Amino acid sequence: MIGRAAVLTHRDTRDAVLGLLPTAAALTVASWLLAGLDLGPWWVGFAVAVVVAVADGLTRPVLRLLARWCGAVAAMILGVATQVLIVGIALTHAPQVRVDGWTTVLATFGVVGVVSVVVTWMLGVNDSSYLVADLLRRARRQATAPAPGTPAGLVVVQVDGLPYPLLRHGITSGILPTLSRWVRSGSHDAVAWWARVPSTTPASQAGLLHGTSDGIPAFRWYERSLGRLVVANRPADAELIEKRASDGHGLLAGGGVSISNMFSGDAATALMVMSRAGRRGGLGPGGDYLRFFARPFILVRSLVLTVGEIVKEIYQGRQQRMRGIEPRIHRHGSYPLLRGLTNVLLRDLNVALVAEHMMRGAPVIFVDFVDYDEIAHHAGVARPESMDALAGVDRVLGTLEQLAAAAPRAYRFVVLSDHGQSQGPTFRQLSGRTLEDAVRAHLKMPAPATLTATDDVEGWGPVNALLADLLGTGGPVGRWARRRSTGPRGGMLVGPPDAAQSGSGKDLVVVGSGNLGLIWFPRLPEPVTLEDLQEHFPGLVPGLLSEPGIAFLVAGSARGPLAIGPRGIHLLAEGTVQGEDPLAPFGRRAAGDLLRVAGMENTPDLYVHSTLDPNTDEVHAFEELVGCHGGLGGGQNQPILVHPHDWPVDADLLDDGELYGAEAVHRQLVRWLERAGLRG
Repeated sequence: MIGRAAVLTHRDTRDAVLGLLPTAAALTVASWLLAGLDLGPWWVGFAVAVVVAVADGLTRPVLRLLARWCGAVAAMILGVATQVLIVGIALTHAPQVRVDGWTTVLATFGVVGVVSVVVTWMLGVNDSSYLVADLLRRARRQATAPAPGTPAGLVVVQVDGLPYPLLRHGITSGILPTLSRWVRSGSHDAVAWWARVPSTTPASQAGLLHGTSDGIPAFRWYERSLGRLVVANRPADAELIEKRASDGHGLLAGGGVSISNMFSGDAATALMVMSRAGRRGGLGPGGDYLRFFARPFILVRSLVLTVGEIVKEIYQGRQQRMRGIEPRIHRHGSYPLLRGLTNVLLRDLNVALVAEHMMRGAPVIFVDFVDYDEIAHHAGVARPESMDALAGVDRVLGTLEQLAAAAPRAYRFVVLSDHGQSQGPTFRQLSGRTLEDAVRAHLKMPAPATLTATDDVEGWGPVNALLADLLGTGGPVGRWARRRSTGPRGGMLVGPPDAAQSGSGKDLVVVGSGNLGLIWFPRLPEPVTLEDLQEHFPGLVPGLLSEPGIAFLVAGSARGPLAIGPRGIHLLAEGTVQGEDPLAPFGRRAAGDLLRVAGMENTPDLYVHSTLDPNTDEVHAFEELVGCHGGLGGGQNQPILVHPHDWPVDADLLDDGELYGAEAVHRQLVRWLERAGLRG
C-alpha cells in the first residue's frame, strides 16, 4: 500500500508538464507587475517554470502519503509551502535574477496563481476546474474501446431544488443548452414526479438512495426518545438516519460512488457524504481530493473565484434592494461566504471527483449539486442569480458528457432533483413576528422554556461534509475531526450549532422547515392530541389559525389525525370534511401526504402550514428564506426526472400518471440498473 502510494506515475509527470507554459507566462507577467522582481533574460521565466513543474511531479507521491496520514488539508498546506519554497529558491539562485526578499517571493506566488487562472481560461477551459480540463485531455489521449460485454455505466446528477416548471422554462428559453439539446434531440425525456411531504432533501434522498423515507417528518425535528433535535445535515444525525433507512442494498450497493450527498446509498465509495463524513479507513478520502487541492496555485485560484462570487453576491443583493424587488430577504451575515463556497469550490470539486471516478470506470455515480438550491433560498426561485447557478450546472453536464465519450466505459445520464422550490414573503414579513413568538403569545403561559430552530442551516451541510472528509483521516487533525463528529455539535465543524440544543427541561420546541412548522410540548405525556392541547392551551389552536399566513394545523385526535382550518376540518383517516376543506387549495395529494407524516413515530404534536396565494402560487416560510420547500404548494412538490428515452418509466410504478414519492423513483432507478446489467 505505502509503496504503491509513493510511486511517481506517468500521470503525475504529465500533470506537471501541463502547467509549464502557463506558469512561465505568469512569471513573466509577475516580473512586469512587481518592482522587486526582475527576471533578466527571457529564458529565466521558462527555467523557473520547469523547476516548479519537476518539483510538482516529484512531491506528488509524498503529498499522497501525507493525505493518508494527516488528511488532504495538511498535504495542501505543506504543498503550497513547498511550492513557495521552490519558487523562492529558483528565483534567488537563478543567474541575473533580482528578487527583493521573501516578501516579493510570496507576492510572485500570488500573482503567478492569478495569472495562471487567466491563461488557462484564455486557452479554452470553461468555468469548471482546470483540473477537469486536464482529465479531459488525458482521457482523449488514452481513449480505448470498452472491453466486450462491459455495460454502460450510469451517472445520476441531482440538481438540488430544481422545480419542473423552471426546467421547462430553462429548456425553451435556451438557458440550459445541454439539457435542451438532450430533450429536443429525443435522447432524453423530461418528466415531473411528486415529492411527498416533507419535501426536503433528507426525506427525498433517503427515498431515492435507500428506498424509504419513513421516520423523517422534516429537515430537522425533535425526538422525545433522544431528548434533542435531530438535524439531517449534521454528520452524526445523518449517520443515525441512514442506519435506520439502510438495508445494505441501497441504490449504489455493489461498487457505486456517492458524492456530496446526505446519505451513501450503501456505496462502496462515499466522498463528502454527510452520513459518512470523516470516517477513517485505508487511504481515506484525502487521496481522492489530493489532485484537486495539492496542485500548484490551485488554492490561489479557488480563493480568487470564491472572493469574486462573494463580491457578486453583495452586488446582486444590493441591486435587489435598490430595484425594490419583492419578495426578498436580507442577504447578509455568513451567506455571501456560503454562496462562494457552494457555487465555486464545491461545484468544481464535485466535477473533479465525478470525472476521476468516471475515468476509473465506476459502474454507478450519484452526485448532488446544491448551488442552485442555496442561491434560490436567498435570492428567489427564478431570479437571475439563481438561473445563472442553474446554467452553471448545465455546463457541468456538458463537461461530463465530453468525459463520458473518452471514459473506459460508456455512460448514460439521469438528471433529477430531490424536490422543487416555492417562493414568497416569509411568515415573519407577513405577521411581524416569528412562529416561536406567535406560539408563545397564544400559549398564555409565563416565559415558557423554549427550544427554537428556525434559522437556515441547510447550506452548511456540504461544507461540513467536505471539511470532515478532508480532516478525517489519520494523525492529530483527524482525531480532532472525529472528536467533533461525536461531540455536542453533532459533527458540525462550522455553521450554526442548533443540533447541540437539548429539549431537556423545555416546555416548548418550535422548528421551521420551509413553509412547514413543527411544535412539540416535551413536558406533556405522549401522544399529545388536539383534546390535550385544548385542555392545557385553549387559546393556541384558534390563535394560530387567526395569524396571517397560516392555512391549517395538523394534530392527532380521538378520531385520528385532523387538518384544522379556520372554517373547517379534514378528517384525514376517514377522508371526510366538516365545513370548508382547509386542504382544497393544496391539491389532491395533500390529504394523503399529511396522513402519512401524521402517522410517523417522530411526528410533531402540532404541524403548522402556511397559506398558498392563489394569484402567485407563493407560500410563506417559517425560516427567513424567500425560496423554500418542506410542505405543500407551488413548485416545491414538483421535482424533475430527465432520463434516457430508451429507458421509459414503468407504467405499474405510476400513480395517476406520475411517480409518487422518492421511493417510487428509487424503484424505477433500480429497475433501470438491473436492465442495464449494473445490478444483480
